[in-house]
Amino acid sequence: MVRYLTWAVAILSLSIVLAAGAVGYGFHVFTKQGPLQAAASIDVPKGVGMDRVIREMKEAGVVRHPALFRIWAQILGADRRIKAGEYRFPPGVSQREALGIIIAGRTVLRRLTVPEGLTTWQVLERVRQVPELTGPITLKPAEGALMPDTYLFARGEARDRLIRRMQAAMDEALDAAWAGRDSNLPLRWKGEALILASIVEKETGKAGERARIAGVFVNRLRRGMKLETDPTVIYGLTGGKSPLGRRLLRKDLKKPHRWNTYVHFGLPPTPIANPGRKAIEAAVHPMAHEEFYFVADGTGGHVFSKTYRQHLRDVRKWRKIRRKQEREGKR
Repeated sequence: MVRYLTWAVAILSLSIVLAAGAVGYGFHVFTKQGPLQAAASIDVPKGVGMDRVIREMKEAGVVRHPALFRIWAQILGADRRIKAGEYRFPPGVSQREALGIIIAGRTVLRRLTVPEGLTTWQVLERVRQVPELTGPITLKPAEGALMPDTYLFARGEARDRLIRRMQAAMDEALDAAWAGRDSNLPLRWKGEALILASIVEKETGKAGERARIAGVFVNRLRRGMKLETDPTVIYGLTGGKSPLGRRLLRKDLKKPHRWNTYVHFGLPPTPIANPGRKAIEAAVHPMAHEEFYFVADGTGGHVFSKTYRQHLRDVRKWRKIRRKQEREGKR
C-alpha cells in the first residue's frame, strides 16, 4: 500500500511538473516575438466569431499556433467581445499583443478632410469617392449643412453615417455661435448667420480678413444696400457643382437668378458653400467699422474703403494689377 501511494505521488508530481512545463512553454510561445515580417491587416466583419478571426490572422501570418491562440482567447474572454473593423498588426507582434489589439478593439481609423468653402455637392462627391466607406448616399443635406473638418472613420462605415456626423457638427457649431452672437445684428435667425458665413468663406482665404469682410456686409445690410458679392452670382450660375471656369462678365451680374446679390437686396435664399468655424464666428462677431466696399489687392487679400469714390479708385488699381498678371502669365 505504501509502495502504491509512493508511485501515485510520484506520478502526480510528474504530471504537475509536465503540466507546469506545458503552461510555461505555452506562455513563452504566447508572449515571444511573432513571425510577422511586415505589417499586416485583417478585416473583421460584424457578427463573426473568434474562429474566423484566428483563421484570418493565421493566413495573414500573425498567428503561428492557432490552437494555443484560441485557448488564451477563451481564458481572457476575447471570443465574447469582438469588435468589427480593420485591424493592423506591426511586424514581430507577439500573439499576446495581437490578442490585446483584438480585445481593445483598436481598429484602423482613416481620415477624410473636408476643406472650408466646398459646396454640399462637392462634399458628397468626395464622400462618394472614398473606397473604404460603404453604401449609397441616400441623404440630401442642404447647402451649408456640412461642417468642414477632418473626420476619422473605420473601413466599412456607411457613407450616410459619416454625413450625419458632418451635419451634427455643423448644427452644434452654429447653435453655439448663434447663442453667443453680438447684439443688434441685422440677422433674424441662425440660418441667416450661416448664409453670411458662407459668403465670407468664399470671399477671402485670409483668416485676418474674415471679421472685417463680415463687417462690410453687415454695414450694407443695415443701410439697405445690395450686397453685390461675386461668389453668390457664381453659385447661381453653377449650382455649386463646378467652378465657373472663366471671369464673371457684366451680363452675368444682370441675370435675375435668386442668388444674384447685384439684382436682389438682402441675403441670398441659401448658403453658397459650407463655411468653417472661423467664418461662422466672423458672421456673428463682425468687426465694427465704417467700411462699405472692398476689392482684391493682387496678393490674395483686399483693399477696404468707406466711400464709393475711393472704391472706384481701388477697382482701377486692381484692374491694372490683373492686366499685368495676365500679361506675365502669358510669357
